[in-house]
Amino acid sequence: MNADWNYPTAIRVGDGRIRDLPAVCREFGIGAPLLVTDPGLARLPLVTERVAECAAAGLSITVFSDLKPNPTGDNVQAGIDAYRSGAHDGVIAFGGGSGLDVGKSVAVLAGQTCALWDLEDAGDNWRRADAARIAPSIAVPTTAGTGSEVGRAALIVNPDAQRKVIIFHPRMLPACVILDPQLTVGLPPQLTAATGMDALSHNLEAYCAPQYHPLAEGVAVEGMRLIAAHLAAAVATPDDIDARRAMLVASLMGATAFQRGLGAMHALAHPLGALYDAHHGALNAVLMPYVLAANRAAIEPRIARLARHLDLAPTFDAFLDWVLKLRAQIGIPHTLAALGIDAARADEIGAMATADPSAATNPIPLTAADYAALATRAVRGELG
Repeated sequence: MNADWNYPTAIRVGDGRIRDLPAVCREFGIGAPLLVTDPGLARLPLVTERVAECAAAGLSITVFSDLKPNPTGDNVQAGIDAYRSGAHDGVIAFGGGSGLDVGKSVAVLAGQTCALWDLEDAGDNWRRADAARIAPSIAVPTTAGTGSEVGRAALIVNPDAQRKVIIFHPRMLPACVILDPQLTVGLPPQLTAATGMDALSHNLEAYCAPQYHPLAEGVAVEGMRLIAAHLAAAVATPDDIDARRAMLVASLMGATAFQRGLGAMHALAHPLGALYDAHHGALNAVLMPYVLAANRAAIEPRIARLARHLDLAPTFDAFLDWVLKLRAQIGIPHTLAALGIDAARADEIGAMATADPSAATNPIPLTAADYAALATRAVRGELG
């Protein structure tokens, strides 16, 4: 099942579409791409074969992979240096969230005089960049979770401030995305589970956000239906191409929908990821039921309607029970403690959560004390 879409950007979806990569580079004016990926992928045929294919097609391609799972500003700067020294004219952002976010950031910043942190997502900071000097990027996701391939933002850790910073520019949206489920077949079950729950968190928080945006709401509902139908199969049967394709699409849909907003899951996951270097998708997966319970008063009718769409009993409790059963089925732990996180820094996390942009669109305004208490309950497993 192959298709070409043009929303929210150009998208090539289907088995084997990665073979289109050299032609896609040419289509968008890239003759000397810098392929940005993580160090684990850089050594695998998944990447080395792409490099060989691009080189055979006459592209002057090199690889940059000096980045962390939670990438830092230094990682982005190293990528910018590699881009400039190699006389590149575009970026292939390849991999999971880290490779995609660093790749997109390099494409935006390599031609600028402003610094990375100048483009933090606040006010009109994005106007500090010269849009005419932003390089084209092509995104190739190898996980079905972040949806960063259709995002206009990147999450980058500022180690000095000990926080994750959202870097934003409208032109950060890649010129083209290649969704090839074959690239995700080798993803281990635990990562398939964590990234899949990340995709669910994006769709779910976008659906629950209070802003008026029925287009995003509709996209989020279908994204969650796809996840309900296919995530468990993708975890249990890694070579189920239909499930892998559906999860890639659902991931992309979540990131398309969350222009409506996110919420407390992400407001907490961002500082927890920065302070504990924990996997973002796993954090959202663990936090999900606790945040649902905290927001219940504001979202119960909406969640009941969603439950009906998922062929569940049309109640909040039925949906919450489905989330808990899905997590258990695919091996997601019930507590933050299982991820190596304790409550010692709960007050600090609470303060950081209130400052996170995601907090602004949580269905219920939460104080720093509320967030600290929520994180503590998630550490201890106190859902009720």
